Amino acid sequence: MSAIDTAPALASHLPYPLACRILHFTPNSRMKRHSSPWAELNFAISGIMEIGIRGVTYLSPPQYAIWIPPHVEHCCQNEGEVHYACIDIPAAACAGLPAEPCTLEISPVMRAILADFERRGISYPDTPEDRRMAQIVIDQARQARAYASYLPSTSDPLLAPILSALQHSPGDKRGAAHWAVTAGITERTLLRHCQLHLGMSFNEWRLRLRVVSALGMLDAGRPVQSVARELGYSTPSAFIAMFQRLTGESPDNARRRSQGGAPAP
Repeated sequence: MSAIDTAPALASHLPYPLACRILHFTPNSRMKRHSSPWAELNFAISGIMEIGIRGVTYLSPPQYAIWIPPHVEHCCQNEGEVHYACIDIPAAACAGLPAEPCTLEISPVMRAILADFERRGISYPDTPEDRRMAQIVIDQARQARAYASYLPSTSDPLLAPILSALQHSPGDKRGAAHWAVTAGITERTLLRHCQLHLGMSFNEWRLRLRVVSALGMLDAGRPVQSVARELGYSTPSAFIAMFQRLTGESPDNARRRSQGGAPAP
């Protein structure tokens, strides 16, 4: 598969409720800013893709997909290798789906159907059976829990330098009080800015950053013990507990899934 793929045309007179694209991006590849007349449901099968939408960077770690409504400009980039699924949904089928870009939880049912389509090489579900399965994917997306972004960013002058420093060193264990001092503000002000501009607490954002960082290291074949140590955990078990709480799976299962293997029972 090529590093940059082209979207299939979704003609309104065709009976396809969606189209599936499985893409492979090489490290440090880019897709220029573009928009489509259909909506896109994007998620990483392995690796982590960054999608830029209206000045906001959206990340797609496992269990989450990025929803892009029709005619919304976006661009893509990634640091590492990414195996990626893009589900194109005609505008006429978007009733009940979010009107704004957001992050959606991927249900096990949705992932199983799309994995089956990939296994059988289904780009357009053109049989009655496959069209019914495709409709289930759309119905599951309508019911999915939505978030503004899994790991939101901000241009807020107080927060942006702090978030940038943490992204460069996700294992930094210094708390909100330390970072407030570096910004010349009180801890209470810092926490208020996190809720206002990120929609979550400082600690929740930092945990999500560690999950995203861990996924990249696990994808690269790093041992769990090494990942735990780099992310500031004194024991692998503490890291595993955090990872399972935020993703619903163990680090080993995340690695197996990203490599195309079956998760352990």
